[in-house]
Amino acid sequence: MPNRDEIMAALKAVKYPGYSRDIVSFGLVKEVSADAGAVSVNLTLPSNSPQLAAQIRADCQQALRALPGVDEVRVEIQQPTGPNAGPAGPNPWAQQSRVPGIKRVIAVASGKGGVGKSTVSVNLACALQRLGARVGLLDCDIYGPTIPLMMGLRQRPTVSDRETLVPPVNHGVKLMSIGFLVEDDQPVIWRGPLITKTIQQFLFSVDWGDLDYLLVDLPPGTGDAQLSLCQTVPLDGGVVVTTPQEASLGVVRKGIGMFEKVNVAILGLVENMSYFTAPSGERIEIFGHGGGRAEAERRSIPFLGEIPLFTQIREGGDRGVPIVVSAPQSKPGEAFMAVAERLHRMTAAT
Repeated sequence: MPNRDEIMAALKAVKYPGYSRDIVSFGLVKEVSADAGAVSVNLTLPSNSPQLAAQIRADCQQALRALPGVDEVRVEIQQPTGPNAGPAGPNPWAQQSRVPGIKRVIAVASGKGGVGKSTVSVNLACALQRLGARVGLLDCDIYGPTIPLMMGLRQRPTVSDRETLVPPVNHGVKLMSIGFLVEDDQPVIWRGPLITKTIQQFLFSVDWGDLDYLLVDLPPGTGDAQLSLCQTVPLDGGVVVTTPQEASLGVVRKGIGMFEKVNVAILGLVENMSYFTAPSGERIEIFGHGGGRAEAERRSIPFLGEIPLFTQIREGGDRGVPIVVSAPQSKPGEAFMAVAERLHRMTAAT
């Protein structure tokens, strides 16, 4: 019989009608169980439409009957009642708005600092650009912005005739960060409401133009910036960055849980600082190895790849020329390109 993770993985193939997202990432699956060849699923829908419920029930049954050992599938569906529960239902995502011209908004997150999340963000953005995509990169780390340094750009954004900010561009990527608007050594001492307002302005008051991807580099943790982003714009997914050791993975699980609670699909996990190759050729696993892949398999999350420790990666970030730009065919450049190619293949159809 399939276990809970296998059942949830199968249900991720069931799309909510009219959306590219699945019923699991939308948080509609409330309970699952399996016993003696029978799988039971409990769903809660935001609509009272019988046609929608029938379609989702049929799709769930088809997905679950394909699992080995399943002879019977029971799908229980709860739907709202009352005058406001029409065919479209009380939309739980009504407060979100798509950013005009942007096909996909993808957050890059980690549960803790120091795992190289911003390094992954800048190289992933540049790698997607090298693959032919139109890419923007939004730095949502209000207290500690690093994207201006790592992308080698210090100029302030200009203002268009429509009174929107025109994002500066470097390495073919459109950029926005609070770091472009304050002096280098000036601290940002703000409470939550100001962070929320700034993120909203960076999304809707910036002339992003037409983009295939807007990558959002989130600060560590699960606080104001993360919640503000998830409440403001419908995310097409999240990429989680970790290092191999248990101290990092333990906090990363909280980041994964945060995405699940706000109904954001997790596109994959990246293991950074995976290992180091000494000049002698000896492979040294400073932080352990394989923890990211094992966690991805345990949670039925795609594993996007591992990034070994390379001095060139750090040097590129300090110089403002990511390794994907300066040496895409080097070993560190190829590692980032491989992650970007996997992500691009996963999202190209959406």
